[in-house]
Amino acid sequence: MRIADRIGRLGTETAFAVGAEAAEFAARGNRVFPFHLGDLNIPSPNTVVEATIRAIRDGKTGYCPNAGIPELREAIAADVNSTHGTAYQASNVVAQPGGKPTIGKFLAAVMNPGDEVLYPNPGYPIYESQIEYLGGTAVPYGYVETEENFDLDFAAIERGLSEKTRVLIINDLHNPSGAELSPDQRGRLAQLVRDHDLYVLCDEAYFDIRYEGRSTSFVEEKGMAERTVLLYTFSKRFAMTGWRLGASVGPTEIVDVIAKLNVNDESCANHFIQYGAIAGLQHGHAEVQEMLEILRARRDVAAAGLKSIDGVRCVVPHATFYLFPNVTEVMQRKGLTDYESFRRAALEATGVSFTTRLHFGRATPGESNKYIRFAYSGIGTADIEEALGLFKRWCES
Repeated sequence: MRIADRIGRLGTETAFAVGAEAAEFAARGNRVFPFHLGDLNIPSPNTVVEATIRAIRDGKTGYCPNAGIPELREAIAADVNSTHGTAYQASNVVAQPGGKPTIGKFLAAVMNPGDEVLYPNPGYPIYESQIEYLGGTAVPYGYVETEENFDLDFAAIERGLSEKTRVLIINDLHNPSGAELSPDQRGRLAQLVRDHDLYVLCDEAYFDIRYEGRSTSFVEEKGMAERTVLLYTFSKRFAMTGWRLGASVGPTEIVDVIAKLNVNDESCANHFIQYGAIAGLQHGHAEVQEMLEILRARRDVAAAGLKSIDGVRCVVPHATFYLFPNVTEVMQRKGLTDYESFRRAALEATGVSFTTRLHFGRATPGESNKYIRFAYSGIGTADIEEALGLFKRWCES
């Protein structure tokens, strides 16, 4: 059988493989503490559930407009405008079956084969996968650890620019590190985008998963809304990861192309779930706030546990539900030089399951520090305390 050549360029999301390995370990009778996947063990808001069930009973189970029902598009535009200072209309919004489809469809709309795309690495692995699958050249940029958080590596971005650069991908707030752009960084990036006439994909999957302060969007910079598409999703904010609903928000010229791709790919996003999402946006604020308080408590316990470990450095981001501790010293002390040996040894010894930096893109030349990612969205505070107590004893042994 001959498989198309382009499939060889298609990557994957290897965090799911870590989950499968953890499940196999648990099936052998072992206790597993799941920090590996950015899923939530918090129920979706009842407001969303009840409105969705109502829509099913009302017969909203057939096809719907390819770009999403008008009411949802209007509600998303209003939601974004209320936090971003923008003036989007329903015509600037196209519903998607989750946030992820925006990545491939945006690139298909604006990137030709041979174009270069600057993307975050470490970062969500689907960026790299879709760039290369669609025939582009993936050019990575990274982050630099500081005392407070991780900063964008502007030197890497500037080195990566060429006459072939077409697109810049930003993940603000960032998975896996939790990094967020400062006002100065946003301004510098906006100037770079203007100078090089780039399109921008701004992944804001974690925009509303915030515990202190206010999230600020790249599209608030002058002229950026006209050349940026926002990746918008209900998965994280409303604990709706398995519901698969999101949207692409941006200039109508690109949004209309993405809607045409919807026709070719899946016709439309799930019909009845869109009514649940509207209810969430309009009436689910109290339940969302309760979820954020749960996540904040988990973050604080997890951060304290990691920071107590000799040889671990861990900054505490104000958003997302991830921690990205530096474990360079621990790995050296235990004589484990590669990520997979460290990860598997920790799982076998403690039941603590996590992903590593290499689950978020290929290592770039010159990397010396070692990082792992802890997702605390799917594990309660008592289990976090127990898990990190075991992990601490193992790391320090």
